[in-house]
Parts: sequence; C-alpha cells; structure tokens
Amino acid sequence: MKIYTRAGDNGETSMIGGQRVSKSHPRLEAYGTLDELNSMLGILRASVSTKTNADILLENIQQDLFRLGAVLANPKFGADGGPAAEISLKCPVETMEADIDRLCAMSPVLNSFVLPSGSAGAAYAHYARSVCRRAERKIVPLCHDVRTFDLVIRYLNRLSDWLFALARAENAANGVDEEPVCIAD
Repeated sequence: MKIYTRAGDNGETSMIGGQRVSKSHPRLEAYGTLDELNSMLGILRASVSTKTNADILLENIQQDLFRLGAVLANPKFGADGGPAAEISLKCPVETMEADIDRLCAMSPVLNSFVLPSGSAGAAYAHYARSVCRRAERKIVPLCHDVRTFDLVIRYLNRLSDWLFALARAENAANGVDEEPVCIAD
C-alpha cells in the first residue's frame, strides 16, 4: 500500500465514512491537534525518567487520544443529533486523577506559578500540556452541537492537569528546582 494517494492535493480530505471536507474544517483542526499532542507524548515517553513511573500511563493515553480523534473524525457523531459515541478508554479520567495525587506527593508544595522548564522530561511535559490546552480550545466550539465531545473536553482538561503534575514530579525526581514566576520586579 502506498502512503501517498494524491487525494488531498486540492486541500480536501476524507473523514471517516468518506465525506470530503476542507483540511481547514473545524473537526480536522481538532483531531489534527490531538495528533500533534499524541506525537508530543511520544517524545515525552522517550524523555521521562523511570522514577516517575509514567510510561505505561503515557502509552495508554496515546491509545485513548487515537480513540478520541476517531470520534472527532466521524461525522456520524454530528450536529444532527446522531448517536453518542461509546468510547472505551485505557486511562479514564479517574485513573488520571489518582495519578495526579501520586505525582503531586512526589513534588514540593506549590506556592507560586512556575516556569515551564527544568529537566528534559519536565520541559516536554510542559510543552505537551500547552498542546493539550490548544486541542481543548479547538474542540470546545464543537461541543455546542455534539454531546459526545463533552467527554473529550473533560479528558483533555484532566490530561493537562496530569501533564503539569508529571512535569513537577519529573523535576523533583531529577533534583531540579523549579523556577518561580516573578510577576513584578
């Protein structure tokens, strides 16, 4: 099977089911940003230390992002009141919440905003968090019409929290002090 099809050379692509849409369609913007986030999580997986024990959860989250992207790419779950998508997640929100608590216990008490920096794992986690927030912003406008997308927003909201907790735990596990944000000189 060839990787190239030339079918998108005119600025359109097919969604699940074959519907042709512009590559600037809001759903493509949304699941394209999830794809970017997933790639960023691959870089993060290659960078986190074993001390934070995050690799398996990251792999499960990557699987979930593909599932959530497939929901966004399927017009069957659209504004016409179509059926709600049944999504089986490998890392449900409750699992992330429990792990956020575990990661926070590894980190010093947070007394201020911190710069998105530190160890490689922490810096990549912060970067992934910002891409996650962008994905969330792309999907929120779609939620007005599609009830199923509310689950996607909830998942991404918790994922960005988890990535922040992971960044802090990565710094702590690697003995890197976080840099507080100084708002006024």
